[in-house]
Amino acid sequence: MISIQKEDIDIGALIQQSRDSRMGAQVVFVGTVRDDGIEAIEFEADRTIALADLTTIAAEATEKYGLFSVDIIHRDGILPTGETILVIIAGAGHREEGFAGCRYIIEEIKKYVPIWKKDITTAGDSRWHD
Repeated sequence: MISIQKEDIDIGALIQQSRDSRMGAQVVFVGTVRDDGIEAIEFEADRTIALADLTTIAAEATEKYGLFSVDIIHRDGILPTGETILVIIAGAGHREEGFAGCRYIIEEIKKYVPIWKKDITTAGDSRWHD
């Protein structure tokens, strides 16, 4: 599943859905809003381009690391500290491929997928950044 959504992510259900009898490993990455003196982060995406980019990255990871499945769910909207931002599940035959594939996916997302974020401080200030 590749998605950008406002709703919270049911990680347990996603893990179950992506499970395959060929897999010896499912590597799960969960990105959350960290309290760096902020109250929340607002995420805004160019959905059409971002979904196409996420699909391309999933295909590249599948090819490069021999993954059996890739799930990438990114949220947008205003997310308070502690909320889930992103979940990646890389299903592989072995842990090495799963970890490498999952790492590749997160690094590629950070490089170029058009999802922008704005920190919102407890004082009410805000600023957009990478």
